[in-house]
Amino acid sequence: MIFDFIPESTRAAGLGALMKGAGALTRVLPIPQPTLLVGAGSSRRLGQAVAAFGHGRVLVVTDKVIVGLGLLQGLTEALAEGGCEVVVFDEITPDAPIPLIERGIAAFRDHDCDALVAVGGGSAIDAAKAIAVAIANPGRSLRSLAGYYKGLRTPMSVYAVPTTAGTGSEVTVAAVIADPERRSKLVIVDTRLVPRMAALDPALMTGLPRAITAATGIDALTHAVEAFLGNWATAHTDALALAAVGLIFANLRTACGDGANLQARENMALASTWAGMAFTRANVGYVHAIAHQFGGLYHTPHGLANAIMLPHVLRFSAPAVTARLAQLALRAGLGQEDEGEETLARAFIDGVCRLNDDIGIPTTLQALREEDIPELARAALQEAHAGYPVPLYMTQAQCEAMIRAVLPDEGAAGAVTAKAPRKTRSNPPAKGARASSTRPGAMRTTPASKKTPPRKRRSATQA
Repeated sequence: MIFDFIPESTRAAGLGALMKGAGALTRVLPIPQPTLLVGAGSSRRLGQAVAAFGHGRVLVVTDKVIVGLGLLQGLTEALAEGGCEVVVFDEITPDAPIPLIERGIAAFRDHDCDALVAVGGGSAIDAAKAIAVAIANPGRSLRSLAGYYKGLRTPMSVYAVPTTAGTGSEVTVAAVIADPERRSKLVIVDTRLVPRMAALDPALMTGLPRAITAATGIDALTHAVEAFLGNWATAHTDALALAAVGLIFANLRTACGDGANLQARENMALASTWAGMAFTRANVGYVHAIAHQFGGLYHTPHGLANAIMLPHVLRFSAPAVTARLAQLALRAGLGQEDEGEETLARAFIDGVCRLNDDIGIPTTLQALREEDIPELARAALQEAHAGYPVPLYMTQAQCEAMIRAVLPDEGAAGAVTAKAPRKTRSNPPAKGARASSTRPGAMRTTPASKKTPPRKRRSATQA
């Protein structure tokens, strides 16, 4: 890559200027927002709306667990009552790979569908988006569609029912899928990929396991924090990000400890959506760049990878964003205005560490291997420096050290402390610096008629 031949100090200055120019464009780029239906039963109301929009047959993109739990019932009944036939494609897996997406494309075509309804986590929604753009652009491979606005024609209509509160994919312009041959991820970006309507139905989230609730919740927090700290932030994205941070700190522990609490689940769903809206325009940063490499190489769940890396990236960035971190601390309820920016900034980072510990997030990544670190760091920096408005640029050596800190070794230098003591707030940072059938595709067609003590350091496999 050409960046490798440029001195790192010169590279950082040039990248900063480039990202500043790109940020001016993102402030005026028209990005649609879906109509949101919120509250218990909203998935059924979405089904009524989709049928009323005149769709004749929709492909429901989901997974077998959701089907087995009966979470599609209200939606599919409403669609059928409205005269819309339903084809269920329930093969979705975490980090849906290209071959799976291709089976979904075949299912859509074989059943002559005219829209998609994604029900599930970020993988299901992203898969539906990828299917939608591929159907509209026949003859184009999924790899050729990766990047910005590679599809000539408008994608098929997508509707979303998220069953986790974290990815925000129901309001974003991107679809992330896995490329198993290249052991990487493909990102398809197009403002026309934003779903037309989304239902935030907390009743579908009450059975979500604690570990998934925790990881996806910190995924949402990462979206909000990186959007707020990055150089593309606007007054509008700041308002969304701060609102999301406040809701997450107020509700995530409850959602993890009492999964049946509908109010906590609804608030987390709203936080995830608002964070998604914020980072769709303001973008993300190093946490995501590193997490994407963990996902591509080790298949680490995205939310978990973000959660593990977030405190480390915050500590690195703190000298450049002390005042912004202080604002986050105030919104999270972690301090008072008279405490000073540096103290508040430290309070926020410590607060993130405590939140991680309270909900069971590990401090190390069990799959991580020392020999992989240089290439993981190189790929992360390439991703971040090619498109993320990070507030402070890091070098290859700094990135390697940051990743090395989460090796599954009790002696790893610099690892995140599981439970940061309150007294660390007196040591502030320095200034300056996401249908059953016998034939392939697993499809069914439905006729139209019808707070906790400190724990020992954990690795990712113990989450």
